[in-house]
Amino acid sequence: MDEKNLNVGTKCVQAGYHPGNGEPREVPIIQSTTFKYNTSEDMGKLFDLEASGYFYSRLQNPTCDIVAAKIAALEGGSAAMLTGSGQAANFFATFNIAQAGDHIVSSSSIYGGTFNLFNVTMRKMGIDFTFVSPDCTEEELQAAIKPNTKAVFGETIANPALTVLDIEMFAKVAHKNGLPLIIDNTFATPVNCRPIEFGADIVTHSTTKYMDGHGSAVGGAIVDSGKFDWMAHADKFPGLCTPDESYHGITYAEKFGMGGAFITKCTAQLMRDLGSVQSPQSAYLLNIGLESLHVRMKRHCENGLKVAEFLKSSDKVSWVTYPSLEGDKYYERAKKYLPNGSCGVVSFGVKGGKPAAEKFMKALKIAAIETHVADARTCCLHPASATHRQLTEQELIDCGISSDLVRFSCGLEDAEDLIADIKQALDSI
Repeated sequence: MDEKNLNVGTKCVQAGYHPGNGEPREVPIIQSTTFKYNTSEDMGKLFDLEASGYFYSRLQNPTCDIVAAKIAALEGGSAAMLTGSGQAANFFATFNIAQAGDHIVSSSSIYGGTFNLFNVTMRKMGIDFTFVSPDCTEEELQAAIKPNTKAVFGETIANPALTVLDIEMFAKVAHKNGLPLIIDNTFATPVNCRPIEFGADIVTHSTTKYMDGHGSAVGGAIVDSGKFDWMAHADKFPGLCTPDESYHGITYAEKFGMGGAFITKCTAQLMRDLGSVQSPQSAYLLNIGLESLHVRMKRHCENGLKVAEFLKSSDKVSWVTYPSLEGDKYYERAKKYLPNGSCGVVSFGVKGGKPAAEKFMKALKIAAIETHVADARTCCLHPASATHRQLTEQELIDCGISSDLVRFSCGLEDAEDLIADIKQALDSI
């Protein structure tokens, strides 16, 4: 059966790895840094990108490639690669096409770590960023694009503001300007949204979250749709469309085409030089998580909705944000992009502001205070004093984060127990 025609649940279990007669049924862990070849000529073909294979696990590893192939199948992409973290995935995805003197437009409503990566670290590398509202109009998005803009970036569901991006509109404006749209799809996962179907060109993930699902291993992934024509905009993307002298003059877009150029360059050039690899052991654990992703996401979403509905009814809560909650600002947009559910994360404000929010979290018995999110176990966080504490007051506002915001990540426990835990913690305030 053609793998492309399988439903997403079957892909979660079956895609990427097809053992032959007598071969291991479970994805093998190739825990080796190096690989043996009979001749220098054989190895030379790998270094020249003339043959496929493995020579050093800093660039590629068979276990990692099997799991990357599964994620590519889930997202409907042409190629994918694993990285050591979601941060590395977003850095590689943007740095693969932008260099000093270039510019990127990003939604302002993104994960605080990504915002800091863009706004501080990559600015130091000479790459400029303009941040726009996730609710901007086509005209406002167009106005942010400059002659040296190389990409547009956003999150399907922003962490932790839970804004839902109008992917089709962002893709329309990006493509009108000959630019790729990069979408971080971590919170939705390909079970609930496949951004490529709405026009995204590159999709990234922090696989640490729902894909792994058990807090076992940090990781990231980049998926190429294979649909963006780099050579049609060759003047904008010299890294892909002109010879790479560090690889004997190979022009990636010519040699590997629309379906392979982006990931090949990202692997052969950036992973070679920066080494943000995911270990084979972590990839193995990630694959175990992926096999149940479609089952777990349904439960996460069911719990998220029940918790959001309870919070909305509480007189101790000032506001609730959850895309699948009727009446939510993004409810209608979520019905379009996330018809089967959004995620298990609910953001809300506790009456009494930051002191009340902190007291609420201390009183929780089941939900743990953690930096982590999107796990089998319920956890919570006060972003303004944790993941987003480096941001200014205005930057917090731009990200959709208030001082009273609590990010509550519903795990796989019974919803009734979660709600009882929340109730007793609210009553303690």
